[in-house]
Amino acid sequence: MNPAQVTPALAGSERDGDGRLVKLIYDSTPPLKAPDVNPWLVAVDGSDNALRAVAHVAGQAPEMNACALHLVHVQPWLSKEAAGAELAHRALEATAQARALLDTKGLPWRLHVAMGDPAERILEEAVRLNAIGIVIGNRGLNTVESLLLVSVAHKVMHLARLPVMVVP
Repeated sequence: MNPAQVTPALAGSERDGDGRLVKLIYDSTPPLKAPDVNPWLVAVDGSDNALRAVAHVAGQAPEMNACALHLVHVQPWLSKEAAGAELAHRALEATAQARALLDTKGLPWRLHVAMGDPAERILEEAVRLNAIGIVIGNRGLNTVESLLLVSVAHKVMHLARLPVMVVP
């Protein structure tokens, strides 16, 4: 069976005050041995840009000392019913290639799935994890598009209080 088709182990979930599922955490097999040691956050959204960021991290991780890779995937807000029925499916589908790439390299990971504004959730997770740095793919927007759309990478880079590596 293709590793991307295997459902990873659910390590945790969180619900809001209304009982809506708002966060999921999945672990690779085998899981991270020390998720708190030298944690790096890698933003993944299913795009080629995010996959290049994961590939970059996969190439650098063996050189790092005890690096814990935390993938973060953010979905837009869903209703209570849609979140319960779709959040996990959407997130696992969008992150399948990134997870498979790390699995192929033998690199354990933890996937954090949240809903909301991508830049805000990425930054919140980085703080919560006490991350050493954030790695994110660049959408490749030109200057005008960047000014009009304000890319997630741009927003993260300007608001983060820790190093951000933007992979082209």
